[in-house]
Formats: sequence, structure tokens, C-alpha cells
Amino acid sequence: MLTVLRHRTFRALFAAQIVALVGTGLLTVALGLLAYDLAGSNAGAVLGTALAIKMIAYVAVAPVISAVTDRVPRKVLLVCADVVRAGVAMMLPMVDQAWQIYVLIFVLQAASATFTPAFQSVIPSVLVEEEQYTRALSLSRLAYDLESLLSPVLAAALLTMITYHSLFLGTVAGFVVSAALVVSTSLPSLTPVDRSVPLLTRITAGARVMVSSPVLRGLLALNVVVASATALVVVNTVVYVRDLLGGSNTGVAVALGCFGGGSMMVALALPRLLERVSDRRVMLAGATIIPLGLAGASLFLLTDSRSAMGWVALATLWIVLGAGTSLINTPSARLLRYESPPENRSGVFTAQFSLSHACFLLTYPIAGWVGVWSGQVVAAGTLTALATLAAVVASRVWPASLGSVSKAVTVGGR
Repeated sequence: MLTVLRHRTFRALFAAQIVALVGTGLLTVALGLLAYDLAGSNAGAVLGTALAIKMIAYVAVAPVISAVTDRVPRKVLLVCADVVRAGVAMMLPMVDQAWQIYVLIFVLQAASATFTPAFQSVIPSVLVEEEQYTRALSLSRLAYDLESLLSPVLAAALLTMITYHSLFLGTVAGFVVSAALVVSTSLPSLTPVDRSVPLLTRITAGARVMVSSPVLRGLLALNVVVASATALVVVNTVVYVRDLLGGSNTGVAVALGCFGGGSMMVALALPRLLERVSDRRVMLAGATIIPLGLAGASLFLLTDSRSAMGWVALATLWIVLGAGTSLINTPSARLLRYESPPENRSGVFTAQFSLSHACFLLTYPIAGWVGVWSGQVVAAGTLTALATLAAVVASRVWPASLGSVSKAVTVGGR
């Protein structure tokens, strides 16, 4: 897998991704501590609002920015997004009102909604060989999983020596180094865009490509499956560990690490697996595993879990859910690459970024508010039913004859 790092341009871009992720991880920890300073026991409400703002920015801003900047060179766009994110991170330690956090978070996440799809869409042009691109996707998945595991540890270590305000400087450094690495690369030129097409048409172009492709319609349904599992883990791990298992904050971190570990194991194995098994079979396997894992979580909630077996059960379920999400997430960019013409590729990656995050606007409230109002069993059961329905839809709308990206290329005429 690491042989893909011999490619100079990808190596620089991958390094940029890593340092930006570390900066984002430090920001997450620092933002939580800042919210507590400002709101005390109401910090959860502040963070919940910030999370909602993040998702709104991802869903609403990304397609518009992609269409408006479709002639801006990718290097310029990526660097400008990093500069904006660094500027916002520098301002966050100076806020003293919750509304200021909301404004700055919207700007920062709008910049992230610009950077991430543009970054993802440029990689297929840098790595044109399918084998190299698949390895790059697995490395990218590993980077996200490692960041979720290591950033909190790094932040905890730094907080023994510095105040949490200084963590924001680490975030600034991450974005600045990311921008410098992007500057050092030589990126392919953009495919010319027809600006005579109305702006609204260009904004929706990526979504229209996805809806017109049976393969990408299947991916849209699979996004709901992933969001169901991720929402349960992100929102309710702390409830399961602290309330049901009687664990500590360390136990919460360990449980989340199990989810990330399951994802990492699959990401490591996928490059070889995808050489022998079609993308459709791999991704639908993930769509089968996730509802089973969610159903297992429902059963877990019905048992007396305050025992060693309760910890084993939760760790196993979270590993299974992590593996299932990686089986879907990691190959998804291959589908986007082969089902989109070069002139619309950036728009398609942006549409996937936006629409996949839109799913969380449904699943986060189910995991959180249904759990509060109707109980955790009902929340887990609702997410199980939602993931199962989405998996069935994906299997129906994605024909078996278009099971692999190579077949998709042949049938699609690309």
C-alpha cells in the first residue's frame, strides 16, 4: 500500500491531509474546552449547535462554492481554504460569546466544505492508475481513523504543558503547513467549464450526475447506512460506556478506538480484496454488516451489561460497525471517479460530500433525541430499520451487472 507514496505529488498532498487532520483534531478538543469556559454546564448545547452549523455548511455551502469556483485552479482554491481556516483558528481564542463561536465555526466549516471535495476530486487526476488510486483511498481512510485515535491523545499530552488556548495555535500550524505542502505540488489543469450554463444548473450538476447513474444512486442509499452506524457510535458511545457499563472517560476513548480500529483493519485489507471482488459485493457486504451490528446494539441494551462480557460485547459491536462503514466508505471514491466525466468530476465529488453529510441531519437527531425521549433501545432499533431499508434500496437500484468500477466504465462509455 505504501508504494503509492513514491508518487511525489500524492506524497505532498497526503502529508497536507495528515497535518490538516491533526490540526482539526486539536481544534475539536480546544473547542469543547472553550465552550465549557463560556457556557459551563450548557456546553453541550453550544457544541450541539456548532455541530449542526457544521453540517449545514457542508450541505448548503459546498455545492455553491464548487460551482462559483469551477474555474479557479485547484492549488489556489486549496491554499485559500487553508488560509481561511488558519485565520479562523487564530480568532477563536479571542471569543467571549457563544454567538461568536457559531459565526467563526460556520466560516471555518465553509472553508472545509471547499477544501475537502476539491482535494478529493484532484487525486484521481494525480493517480490515473486504478491500483494506485485504490491504495491511495485506503491510505486516506487510515489517516482519518488514526486522527480520531491519536489527536485526543496528543491534545491530552499537550495540555499537561500548555493551556487549551495554545491548542488553537497547533490548529493554525496544521493548516499553514498544509497550505505550504499544497503550494509545493504541481497539480493537473482543470477541464474547461462552460460558463454559459446557468449558475443554478452548475450548482446541481454533480447531484444530477449522481441521480442519473444507477451505481451512484446505490451509493446515495449506502450513505444512509453509514450515517446510521456513525450516528449511533458518535452520539451514544458516552451514554453506553458511562451509564450502562459504569465506565470512565477513558472507557469512552477505548470504545471509540474499537470503532476506528475496525475501520482501519478493513482499509488495510481492501486494496487486495478489490482486485478479486467487485465494488458492489464489497460495499453491499458492509451494508449487510451494519444493520446486524445495529441490531446487536439493540440486544446489548436489553441485557445486564455491567460485567466484563458487557465490555467485550460493546467492543465487538463497535469493531463490526467500524468495519462495515469502511467497507462502504473506502471504495466509494472509486465509484465517483469512474461514474463522472472529467468536466463534472469536481461537482460529483462535491455532491457526494454534501449529500452524505445531509444524511447526518437525519441520523444524529434519531440517535440523540429519540434516545432521550423514547429510550436507547428505540433509538438503536430505529437506526437498524433505517439502515436495513437503505441497504435494500441500494441493492435494488445498483444492478449486479454494474458490480465493479471496470464494468461501470465499460457500460457508461467512459
